[in-house]
Amino acid sequence: MKQIAARIAWSVGLILAVIVMCFSLVHLAPGDAALVIAGDSGAGDPELIEEIREDLGLDDPYLIQLSRYVGDVASGDLGTSYRFNESVTSLIGDRIWPTILLVTTALLFAIVIGVLVGIFTARRPESPVSHGVTVFSLVGYSMPVFWTGYLLIIAFASNVRWFPVAGMRDVRFEGNRFEEWLDIAHHLVLPALTLGLIYLAQYSRLSRASMLEVLQSDYVRTARAKGLAERKVVYKHALRNAVIPVITIAGLQFGALLSGALLVETVFNWPGLGRLAADSVFQRDAPVLLGVLICSAALVVVINILTDVVYRMIDPRIRVGGGS
Repeated sequence: MKQIAARIAWSVGLILAVIVMCFSLVHLAPGDAALVIAGDSGAGDPELIEEIREDLGLDDPYLIQLSRYVGDVASGDLGTSYRFNESVTSLIGDRIWPTILLVTTALLFAIVIGVLVGIFTARRPESPVSHGVTVFSLVGYSMPVFWTGYLLIIAFASNVRWFPVAGMRDVRFEGNRFEEWLDIAHHLVLPALTLGLIYLAQYSRLSRASMLEVLQSDYVRTARAKGLAERKVVYKHALRNAVIPVITIAGLQFGALLSGALLVETVFNWPGLGRLAADSVFQRDAPVLLGVLICSAALVVVINILTDVVYRMIDPRIRVGGGS
């Protein structure tokens, strides 16, 4: 518990550093939000622009703006969108769940299928299937995520029409809650597959290498010498240690997964944080962009803490070492 508490305290400091860095980058970026707002209202009057700057506090010194923003974030206020004139917290609250659904589905798909494929190829390292998986892993890892998305759209949405091209729901949908979830799942298949394939390729290679190493360890040979069934040796004794590197890498790569989700959401018009961030960049909506960045950083920190917890649950040696 002491280690987890220390990690949480360190995470709070990390998020504070992220807030300061993101605010500074947005502050130094070229352009003027007041000009954007004045342009949207159809006026370019210098007096109106100056009034907008004063109302938004944009003419205050940098340190005053920064301290004010940090205080607002600490109180749970992420500001108001320049574009929508709506609370940033509300906008993010509407968009965060589609992103979490997409990222979680893609990550679970990549881990489960990748580990199973890695186990299969590790048990038959010289088989044609094992070599085929190696080639697939190299190809899958090298393909850009947006290119994979377009290929899947052409193959499964445009040609055979098995899945929708874009969106999260059918605009013509009418039905009960269960049918609504089925419709969302139908729209989720291609985006999650696009995002998960690159990590599936990596996790299959990683789990294969880890399983090959574990299967050659002394305790596995002892379990086999005792006459245990091969399935029990692999899935009960070897898998726990072989899956540890996969979980570690998955936790560390969660930030990259969120970055990939931005491209996937753009390709498939998925209404998540990625689309919201992209729109806020083009519209120079600084409060929304900062809110998305802070929320994403907080998600990465939380996932890393959960990864530590799962890591300690899987490997008792870490708990013993931490206690000592």
